[in-house]
Amino acid sequence: MGTRGLLSRIAEGNGSLAPSGDVVESIAEHLRSLLNTRRGESVASPGYGILDLNDIVHSYPAAIPRMTQSIRTAIQDFEPRLKSVVVTHSEDTVDPTALRFDITAQLATRDRKGLVRFHTQVHPGGRVDLW
Repeated sequence: MGTRGLLSRIAEGNGSLAPSGDVVESIAEHLRSLLNTRRGESVASPGYGILDLNDIVHSYPAAIPRMTQSIRTAIQDFEPRLKSVVVTHSEDTVDPTALRFDITAQLATRDRKGLVRFHTQVHPGGRVDLW
């Protein structure tokens, strides 16, 4: 994963959030960090992150609404550059056991407006890929 915080960027000598200055890539980088952090892991911000999906996946597919809500709430609470966040479960026709979610939101920045869409896949063990 790329740089995450101010101290990481200072250590690398890079003060910008993303090398290209692209706000969408910066948001994607932050979402990767957010979705791969479990709520309670951050001492400085105990609410940062999502539920540990491993704790609720045993009740799949009934757990999908809780998973979806956890992802949406985390984004709404910790990614101010996005508004009108919608998270939907995306069924994989090739692998029905794959756990995927689509995230759609409006950019809420001064410089750029418009709709953005991200796709995620939750792997066994809880790691979340985002593209």
